[in-house]
Amino acid sequence: MPSRRERANAIRALSMDAVQKANSGHPGAPMGMADIAEVLWHDVLQHNPANPDWANRDRFVLSNGHGSMLIYSLLHLTGYDLSIDDLKNFRQLHSRTPGHPEFGYTPGVETTTGPLGQGLANAVGFALAEKVLAAQFNRDGHNIVDHHTYVFLGDGCMMEGISHEVSSLAGTLGLGKLIAFYDDNGISIDGEVEGWFTDDTPKRFEAYGWQVIRHVDGHDPEELKIAIDTARKSEQPTLICCKTVIGFGSPNKQGKEDCHGAPLGADEIALTRAALGWKYGPFEVPSAIYAEWDAKEAGAAREAEWNQRFATYAAAHPELASEFTRRMQGELPADFAAKSAAYIQEVATKGETIASRKASQNALNALGPLLPEFLGGSADLAGSNLTLWKGCQGVSATDASGNYMYYGVREFGMSAIMNGVARHGGFIPYGATFLIFMEYARNAVRMSALMKQRVIYVFTHDSIGLGEDGPTHQPIEQLASLRCTPNLDTWRPADAVESAVAWKAAIERNDGPSALIFSRQNLPHQSRDAQQLAAVARGAYVLKDCSGEPELLLIATGSEVGLAVQAYDALTAQGRKVRVVSMPSTSVFDAQDAGYKQEVLPLQVSARIAIEASHADFWYKYVGLEGRIIGMTSFGESAPAAALFEEFGFTLENVLETAAELLDV
Repeated sequence: MPSRRERANAIRALSMDAVQKANSGHPGAPMGMADIAEVLWHDVLQHNPANPDWANRDRFVLSNGHGSMLIYSLLHLTGYDLSIDDLKNFRQLHSRTPGHPEFGYTPGVETTTGPLGQGLANAVGFALAEKVLAAQFNRDGHNIVDHHTYVFLGDGCMMEGISHEVSSLAGTLGLGKLIAFYDDNGISIDGEVEGWFTDDTPKRFEAYGWQVIRHVDGHDPEELKIAIDTARKSEQPTLICCKTVIGFGSPNKQGKEDCHGAPLGADEIALTRAALGWKYGPFEVPSAIYAEWDAKEAGAAREAEWNQRFATYAAAHPELASEFTRRMQGELPADFAAKSAAYIQEVATKGETIASRKASQNALNALGPLLPEFLGGSADLAGSNLTLWKGCQGVSATDASGNYMYYGVREFGMSAIMNGVARHGGFIPYGATFLIFMEYARNAVRMSALMKQRVIYVFTHDSIGLGEDGPTHQPIEQLASLRCTPNLDTWRPADAVESAVAWKAAIERNDGPSALIFSRQNLPHQSRDAQQLAAVARGAYVLKDCSGEPELLLIATGSEVGLAVQAYDALTAQGRKVRVVSMPSTSVFDAQDAGYKQEVLPLQVSARIAIEASHADFWYKYVGLEGRIIGMTSFGESAPAAALFEEFGFTLENVLETAAELLDV
């Protein structure tokens, strides 16, 4: 029977072979963490290779995602649908083994990792989702939600600031089923980390409220097994500090940065094979070792046992079982579409003039009761973002059955945690901050889009209209940044009606995230007929029109739609033929068919003005080089909103002057 070290050496051999064949990659981390992975995956991990989506599986996250060959080797060896040819195709175009683990490419990869620290944050999201879901669905004698989240991380993850944000919150929330393995090998790309990273990491995590297991030999299976058993008994998250040798087994490169991010080289691989006693050729694993690694039979048995428990649960609690199944499948309640549409009609009829952030809260009060899967939150700005609704109950360490997260001042952490919550399943997470502080969360927002996750970002205080807080808080370039992000739908509603439509669209979208941009100041209600109301969901529509073909198009979003309507009234009174196009979501409009886009923005009408209190340059794609843009080309100032709008040209007079200049050419 193969020994533990032989099983671990299979990981090392596959990792160095794949990196060598690709002539690209990071062999050091997989070789250094192979012994830890062997104990966890062979002895502990609850999973079924035949069903990577089994609801009660343990979640495994490789936060130091540059070591991707570690997880690819594990998935291949344990029996997932990942062949030896897939490993040979490492880092190649359209392969199932990309350079960093990417959700959706490889069966068994839970989340996309690589930007350091975010895998740890995702793992906190997984563990949070498990705890909340368990509190909402488990009943006496029926623990249908009962699994752990394991995460591997390295010095780079520890150095990233997000590790502080999320680990602090994990300790506060008592996420006892979160177990992190710190690969303390003392090496990063630039060399020995003692020159730039001397934190007392164990004390740091103890201060967060974690259980910390120190001084574990990352190459001693018995020490590792004892540490894992101890961690699994804790009511607090656990950090297992594992001292390892990067590139373990490489005679000339182990323990050095040389093996961190480059192939070992053919000669060194030969020496490593000899040092490890690995007598097999490239990508060759003997059948006896495959047999020892194979987890298909054990995994099927685990899932079958859980299925039986779930059947017993369903007999005792049929409504809960049905709801659990619906939520884990990501399906919305059957009546959501009809009830949300009725709410939009109600808002249109009511016709309130309110801030769109308040309209957002009203939408939450209407839609929240329909969606038990909502898990909302705000980065310490609930009173300003207006993300609390009447049915909100906070999640805490002692009572996790709620539906609202107080994330604290952790914009980046909040956003990356939501990605983990979304990937876990069973929830639609939304989280809020000011639009300007999207910058703190930017890379996590990008990861939502990259993974195509239903995560809803609520960004309020959307322009210079927030006023006296000044340019440090007034967003300028943020809308353009969001709109340029592939697969992210960004909505900037003009009034309460568009706000309700934006919420409905974001909730119903199941193939990517949405950013909802709301104002601090009141926005006037815009009247619409039934056709216009239906067209809001298409991203842009004709709000005001003339008879026949227009000679001028006014395109606006958010608070500037009201200004465009004022200009329309004045220009129409002058006998001009003008059309106002409200464009709450540019990406949704861009996805419409050519016929509809021609109906809204006729190509033959070249006189166009875009009006938005945000960065001007984005709008050239809609107005062309011959059009005009009333937008921002500088940072703002500290002053009341009315003074700022006048200072920067968001006035009726300026729109009319711009129109006259354009039409008189």
